[in-house]
Amino acid sequence: MHKTILAMALAAVVAGPSMPASAQPSAPTPPPVSLQSWGSFHVGGREVVISGQPVREVLFTPGGVPARVDPNGTYLMGGMYAQYMIPANPRGQAPLLLWHGGGLTGVTWETTPDGREGWQNFFLRQGWPTYVSDAVERGRAGWTMIPEQTGGQPLLLTVDNPFERFRIGAGQGSFQRNEVLPGNQFPAERDSYMNFMRQIVPRFTTTDGLTLEAYLALLDRVGPSVVVAHSQAGLFGWRAAQERPDKVRALVLIEPAAIGDIAKVAALRNIPVLMVYGDYIAQDSRWPTIRGNGVRFAEAVRAAGGSVDVVDLPERGIRGNSHMVMMDRNSDRVAQLVQDWLAAKGLHR
Repeated sequence: MHKTILAMALAAVVAGPSMPASAQPSAPTPPPVSLQSWGSFHVGGREVVISGQPVREVLFTPGGVPARVDPNGTYLMGGMYAQYMIPANPRGQAPLLLWHGGGLTGVTWETTPDGREGWQNFFLRQGWPTYVSDAVERGRAGWTMIPEQTGGQPLLLTVDNPFERFRIGAGQGSFQRNEVLPGNQFPAERDSYMNFMRQIVPRFTTTDGLTLEAYLALLDRVGPSVVVAHSQAGLFGWRAAQERPDKVRALVLIEPAAIGDIAKVAALRNIPVLMVYGDYIAQDSRWPTIRGNGVRFAEAVRAAGGSVDVVDLPERGIRGNSHMVMMDRNSDRVAQLVQDWLAAKGLHR
């Protein structure tokens, strides 16, 4: 009886996001998802020692008593957060790990800015155990601003930066003009776009080593998995597969922003890889080079005996996708493409 009640409660939670009636999408509410388990954990991190810093008095609460704080000592930094949902009747042949891009968190995969279900729910409904993580120094992961360890300062984006850089708006100044690219699928009306900006978090450009360590710790804990990585996490997807080829059953890269280690391409020979690119790349100032680097790396993997499928969505008749493919209005169509590819690789029953 207890397990039945628990399953019903969990199903109600993941049936879909709760929104005011005025914000509800027009599509019918999908049926609930039944889960056998749901939880979270932290992995990774390293201890670092700080010395030579002055002792301070800090007032933690207005009207309270100042406390003496000695910043010298041992810190734990570089940990990662992960939340898992295991469907009642799994059909995926391995867990699906969803890794977000730079300046973002696992929310990338949970809900779209206009309130639709995200890819986490899509793949749960297909029977995949899903693990959504917040990378090092992001979201619910640990945050340790120690310059000697991070090697730099965190970067935060202005409201117009993603609009213009993520191939949503039509070039510089397009946010102020409220001008999206023709046919763009990102929900760019102001309320939805501001919902997206509320997800943006500070990120370092100097903690890749710490982040990769945490992703490797996640793979070691979960075991052989399918890794779905977006943007900045493309680097970690490639590198994690090269460092733990026995732990990555397949690698799905959604607009990867970086490549792996060219000296270790042979480690990828037994890992099927799918690379997906959206629309408006040819006329962008940066993405032709980024995509070109990715395609050349894919060719190197193939030359080493590996299998890499590169999909440009417009060539498949799927048009209008921004860099945030999993948030675009046609996100389920792209998710179905990924699902079909995984099934063709024998990873779904």
